[in-house]
Amino acid sequence: MQKQALVLGAGGFIGSHLVKRLKAEGFWVRGVDLKFPEFAETEADDFVIGDLREQSICREVIDRRFDEVYQLAADMGGAGYIFTGQHDADIMHNSATINLNVVDLCHKRNIKRVFYSSSACMYPAYNQEDPDNPNCAEDSAYPAAPDSEYGWEKLFSERLYLAYNRNFGMQCRVARFHNIFGPEGTWTGGKEKAPAAICRKVASAAQGGEIEIWGDGTQTRSFLFIDECVEGILRLTRSDFEGPVNIGSDEMVSINQLVDMVTEIAGKPLRKRHIDGPLGVRGRNSDNRLIEEKLGWRPNQPLSEGLKQTYAWIERQVRGNR
Repeated sequence: MQKQALVLGAGGFIGSHLVKRLKAEGFWVRGVDLKFPEFAETEADDFVIGDLREQSICREVIDRRFDEVYQLAADMGGAGYIFTGQHDADIMHNSATINLNVVDLCHKRNIKRVFYSSSACMYPAYNQEDPDNPNCAEDSAYPAAPDSEYGWEKLFSERLYLAYNRNFGMQCRVARFHNIFGPEGTWTGGKEKAPAAICRKVASAAQGGEIEIWGDGTQTRSFLFIDECVEGILRLTRSDFEGPVNIGSDEMVSINQLVDMVTEIAGKPLRKRHIDGPLGVRGRNSDNRLIEEKLGWRPNQPLSEGLKQTYAWIERQVRGNR
């Protein structure tokens, strides 16, 4: 019998790529989101436009015992959305409501395998003040002190899914994503992540011009290409390890270095102009020791390879919008 998967948040960047992968594996896939994927037609067999904050919608879409459920739906965005403080109530209310609805209805349908996408934003800010030596080992999560309300909601929802494992014998799996990027992701409008924003700025800049960077550019991050993210999701979901576990690259770069990589790919040297802007923590990098120990796998694609594909795609979008 053909296996069936449910992807919640299937109109988003990671969700739409996950649908493609599941279809390639032969699954029947239902996708759910407030919107269709923005940059490509969905490959889902059934796509429902619906608001997962509403219990009636959740009951409508979780209408059978799916083999695998992937919960990616959340109110989220890049630093320009998360760290301004203007969206805190919406971020916490919307995402928590979705997770409360989803995990309980999956339990009531006797669905066992549910993947939940948490975020590295739940790690304590006090462990990420040194840009050269951030601590994002999974066991460093407590005492809790996330850098944003987005991170606090993610931490709450991690505990929610793992509580359903303990109390109801579910097999929920929890991953902490570290800055996922790639083609067909948000690249403008305020919710884009740093790689997409920088690719857009470089593609839009005149030869020999300048690029604006939030902060002094010495803040560090790691960035994971979308294909490796999807691979990690599937490996974790089908494993015997519940997590939480990091899914991210451990190739840490400063934002200044990221800009240099993109300008080199573009063949467009640009001056950097540092301006005030929302930054988040000073340093963050995925610690991949646990995922390698538990799954026998870790991401290994060089950042430059993913940036080449992403820049080429965003450059086409910029040209098309002129």
